[in-house]
Amino acid sequence: MLLLKVFVVTATVLTGLVGGIAFVFAAVVMPGLAMLPDRDFLRAFQKVDAVIQANQPLFLFVWIGSFVFAVTASVSGFVWADRPTAWGLAAIAAASFGGIHLPTATINIPLNNRVQAVDFDAAGDAEVADLRRRFETPWNRANTFRTVVAVLLTASLGGMLLRL
Repeated sequence: MLLLKVFVVTATVLTGLVGGIAFVFAAVVMPGLAMLPDRDFLRAFQKVDAVIQANQPLFLFVWIGSFVFAVTASVSGFVWADRPTAWGLAAIAAASFGGIHLPTATINIPLNNRVQAVDFDAAGDAEVADLRRRFETPWNRANTFRTVVAVLLTASLGGMLLRL
């Protein structure tokens, strides 16, 4: 049972950090970058994303670990917790996948990769403006969704801790 609590606490902390990262992008980074002209906006985003795409280990541990520990807590819940708690943890793990990691993989990362592929020294103004138009709103929408889900899951994991 102690190990289950460790898994849930770790999932809670890591999911909270993911929510914090997504929130900072939603509340500070993207609004700040939005004030820049198209080319500068995309170049700045390209540089920020390059840090993540370079497999920054702490970022990867937090982002991937949030899901890994949610799943680990879920599986452990079926061993050491009552059924409602175990199913609650399973629902949280599923929501983590569907609400944070799936949008990241299917929306945010492909959009990031489009920005990474552009040589802004060679790109024309119309191409840059079109890229920003196709990037900014969908990326922000998906990130806002991830932020809300991460915050709700952090609260839900906290609730699960009270059950243990």
